[in-house]
Amino acid sequence: MNNNLVYVLVHSPLVGRLTWAVVAEEMHQRGLQVILPALADTPDSKDPFWKQHAESVSRALVETPKDSLVTLVAHSGAGPLLPVIRQAIPNPVHAYVFVDAGIPHDGATRLDLMKLEAADWAKEFQSYLEEGGRFPNWSNDDLREIVPDKNMRDQLVAELRPRGLEFFTEPIPVFEGWPDAPCAYIQFSAAYDKPAQQAREAEWATDALEGGHFHMLVNASAVTELLLNAINKSIPTSHE
Repeated sequence: MNNNLVYVLVHSPLVGRLTWAVVAEEMHQRGLQVILPALADTPDSKDPFWKQHAESVSRALVETPKDSLVTLVAHSGAGPLLPVIRQAIPNPVHAYVFVDAGIPHDGATRLDLMKLEAADWAKEFQSYLEEGGRFPNWSNDDLREIVPDKNMRDQLVAELRPRGLEFFTEPIPVFEGWPDAPCAYIQFSAAYDKPAQQAREAEWATDALEGGHFHMLVNASAVTELLLNAINKSIPTSHE
């Protein structure tokens, strides 16, 4: 085990830290160093959401030695943020892991990425946003099959952060030369078939665990095992 390695578990800006909380505890119990940043933003800020979120991760790492290797793990909407997070932190990156997540494309908006993944749905979603709609708007019942545990589901719903058009239409940059470290992709749900296929085409280490989008809240042990295996498969043995 590399004692100088820190795992940074990044939640989607549409939800909260609960997403990774159970996996973080599982990793702590295995003796791993884990940081669980909260992506913060304020409506009165002049900075784009992506910059505020990248700086949130940077603040969470302020007490981490700058020579510590960092593995950045993103779920869902956090995927497109990994390159800007990389630029916001001083630490070298050991690996990038996408878990049921979108894959960054330079200058693409979140809506652009949705159009690549599900064009018809994205067109309807854009109209909904343009009419003043906000997302996510899930109810407790909507998530019943994905997160069977009521207490966990209640907490997840309480942390939802509905966003409007301005959030989904901001371009997110990707620096030249990214990825600058090995990447891995883990798929839970059919909604992420296309990003998973992109990962395979890019010859990333890929794996799948059939379940709902928030499967880390259902079986944290299995997700942790899959996560660590994916990282090990993606990293040359000389890094271990």
